[in-house]
Amino acid sequence: MPRAYPWIGGLAGFWLSATASAFSLPDWPPALELDHTLVQTSLLTRHFDPDPEHTNQQNLMSIELHNPDRWLAGAAWFKNSFDQPTWYFYGGREFPLGQLTENIQLRAKLTGGLLRGYKGEFRDKIPFNRYEIAPAALPSIGIQWGHFESDLIVFGTAGMMVMAGWRF
Repeated sequence: MPRAYPWIGGLAGFWLSATASAFSLPDWPPALELDHTLVQTSLLTRHFDPDPEHTNQQNLMSIELHNPDRWLAGAAWFKNSFDQPTWYFYGGREFPLGQLTENIQLRAKLTGGLLRGYKGEFRDKIPFNRYEIAPAALPSIGIQWGHFESDLIVFGTAGMMVMAGWRF
């Protein structure tokens, strides 16, 4: 039986192809090539609603591997707000926001991953932590001045942290 509208298949294929390319991520999957490594530590932590149980001494240490397309993967170890050792394993992306001066660049960063370390009586202090491993997403804004980098990270509605580090 002949098809009444043979052009529909071609039109549907064109539409699917155009839609897929319009919504595809640039350079996906990310290049495995390493552009730089960033090592950071926490300088200052403040909770928005301080509690006597909170500590503001996180002693955070993190390492991030960045590729030329601004994708990143990292791991951080720190003491959480209740002085428990905690790990954050994550991936994310940097977004350039512009040049402040010739040597200083402004950028945003968004990371997402898994957080492990809120245990015992503090297990329910973060959402979705039923098995003591919870999803997390952390936005930040930062500057880069040569090899020096600094970030202001907001962790949910709980607080914020200033970090600084060196890129290699």
